[in-house]
Amino acid sequence: MLSKIDSEIIRTENDVFVMLDNLLDRRESEWWDKFYSDKDKPIPFFKNAPDENLVSYVKRGLFKQGKVLDIGCGYGRNSFYLAKEGFEAHGLDISTTSIEWGKQIAKEQSIKVNLLCESIFNFEAKAESFDYIYDSGCLHHIKPHRRNLYLKTILNYLKPEGYFGMTCFNLKGGANISDYDVYRECSMHGGIGFSEYKIKSILETYFKIVEFREMKESIDDNIFGKSFLWTVLMKKK
Repeated sequence: MLSKIDSEIIRTENDVFVMLDNLLDRRESEWWDKFYSDKDKPIPFFKNAPDENLVSYVKRGLFKQGKVLDIGCGYGRNSFYLAKEGFEAHGLDISTTSIEWGKQIAKEQSIKVNLLCESIFNFEAKAESFDYIYDSGCLHHIKPHRRNLYLKTILNYLKPEGYFGMTCFNLKGGANISDYDVYRECSMHGGIGFSEYKIKSILETYFKIVEFREMKESIDDNIFGKSFLWTVLMKKK
């Protein structure tokens, strides 16, 4: 067995990324499995209700029937909604517990949806094979040094005229820390909060922002809406 001196060698840029991954490692899939293990916890998005902005995209005809990739789908609440609206819905999540929960709901309610326990970084599909991609709270958990790869992966899978919709923590919902602070403190603090300037400056490198706003609070049990989230709708540049 190699000593630390001989095993912890940085030869390439990717070795730097691996080192940073290890510094921030919390065995993420295990953490999320534990998070989803108690379905009765008072977590706002544990109720089977789609995001209010996603509903608005569908109702306004911005998202029309097509193939959708739902990243960080949890147990599939947004995938369920899209499937019921006639979309071919594919959901990804790293938690085995959440995916099993979602598959049980889909079976009980006869919802045709494809839920996979997979990281977006390991997921494989043909380039430009999705009409729409949706991220409901995944970006604010992506480590800053992996953010570029994450957004490039979305670009790769999204059709040229397709939409990318997302929600992410604003400073009311997420940790008010800089990207540098993540590494100074070796912690994502439960999810990074983004200022309007920061999130736009990141996304506008890759996408044309079509709509940007704070999520609307919802009192309707059939729709999820919390003002501690940004909602963003984008297209490829």
